[in-house]
Amino acid sequence: MLDKMINELHIYEKKLLKELSKDTDLTPEEIAENEDMPLKAVTSAAGMLSSKDIITVDKTSTDNISLSEEGNEYAIKGLPEHRIIKALKEFYQEGKDEASLDEIMERADVTKQQMNFSIGVLMRHRWAKMDKGKLSLTDEGKNLDLENLPELRFLKYIHDKKQITEENIPKEFSQVMNDFKKRRELFEIKTLQNFKFKINDLGQEIINKGITIQEEATQLTHEQLKTGSWKNLHYRGYDINASAPNTFPGKVHPLQQTIEEIRSIFIDLGFDEAKGTILESAFWNFDMLFQPQDHAAREMQDTFYVNNPPLADLPSDELVEKTKAEHETGGNTGSKGWQYKWDVEVAKQMVLRTHTTGLSVRYLSEHEPPLKMFSVGRVFRRETLDYKHLPEFHQVEGIVAGDDMSFKNLLGILKEFYKKLGFKVRFRPAYFPYTYLSVESEIYVPEKKSWMELGGSGMFRPEVLEPLGINTQVAAFGLGIERLAMMRCNVEDIRMLYQSDIGWLRNLPVTKNIKSF
Repeated sequence: MLDKMINELHIYEKKLLKELSKDTDLTPEEIAENEDMPLKAVTSAAGMLSSKDIITVDKTSTDNISLSEEGNEYAIKGLPEHRIIKALKEFYQEGKDEASLDEIMERADVTKQQMNFSIGVLMRHRWAKMDKGKLSLTDEGKNLDLENLPELRFLKYIHDKKQITEENIPKEFSQVMNDFKKRRELFEIKTLQNFKFKINDLGQEIINKGITIQEEATQLTHEQLKTGSWKNLHYRGYDINASAPNTFPGKVHPLQQTIEEIRSIFIDLGFDEAKGTILESAFWNFDMLFQPQDHAAREMQDTFYVNNPPLADLPSDELVEKTKAEHETGGNTGSKGWQYKWDVEVAKQMVLRTHTTGLSVRYLSEHEPPLKMFSVGRVFRRETLDYKHLPEFHQVEGIVAGDDMSFKNLLGILKEFYKKLGFKVRFRPAYFPYTYLSVESEIYVPEKKSWMELGGSGMFRPEVLEPLGINTQVAAFGLGIERLAMMRCNVEDIRMLYQSDIGWLRNLPVTKNIKSF
């Protein structure tokens, strides 16, 4: 076992251990010089030996402080605020109680930026006061002993010492150093790493066993293979149990991954994909779906209305009139409609689509049955932001139209869809203004041992189909994709899908199905 460990040591590890066997007080710089190694190779080898419990590395950091070019200037000439005090004292001795800022800047040899900063310092220490744009000394400023100010003495102290470590700063300057932390530009701080090595028991066993240092081959060249010299090379052993660094390959975002999988399933089932715009008229978003104009979902607190463009262009007058008749009297469907006066101006309002079902009826107006269509897109609702709701999310919508289409066929299509996603599904009765019969789809969550609602579906009502001239049965379904992605990623907060948490994204598995049941 010991021979195997020695064989797997890198040549730099062996060289470092050899040097430490002579003297553990050697610095990395001395070891690098003795063994003709790069300094970085020494510290890297020390880390590798430490991880194998062969040596112990005690690493400490020391900050060496010296003055910058600006700091050296201030140590000789004084800080700008001190030079301003000196200038004001000279003016006072000349019989001037106050001076303008320009006069002071010229006399003190300070810049405008230094002047602006220094005024705050002078006011804070109550050394000077400002009145009508002129500066004058206070009694404290007149009696100030500039040469013995601790700030100036501290700068001169470092200037004379050239360099000093923070722990060696005299106690009398401790507070001054804290005050100067806001003026780091006056100092140059170099952090030095100090290493102390200790050979552990395992390291001593390796040293006692003996270390042979020789060049090691890690990869072969064409020339070595051609001449056969590879047979005489010494090959370094490799520890196949050594931990490898974590890698984070690029991957598709889990939400997009779910969308693409849903898209693939519907295409495999023979559906055509349709696309539309997120800006829609109330006519297609609500009216064509037999949703009354006084329905609660149309209120401002539920729907985003837009001002530009202010009104939409409606389709043909014939379709508009038929839709109006459905709402007011039920048209020729045998229903009584909603029994109110339908307003064409309300239908012209522009909204951010609240669902993708409006795209489905648009598709029906442009295509003859039989047909199978699905769409995936963003929808918008004025939801209160919390762990379950967002004002913007994705929805997948689909319709199937044909003479032989039935409610039973719809349930069969949905069951097959959820099966391909890996879910067990059940259905319960529901209500939607534009479908009858209607159901909610629920999937089983094993971890919670409960069922979760995922989407709605049903058969389009005659009031939806008659204006379009559709005489066949049309099944429609829709579901929110975010909730499905949350299930598959095992997250409880929908906001997680949009926060771009790089740690969470990195640790998601790179698989087609993140999680299936």
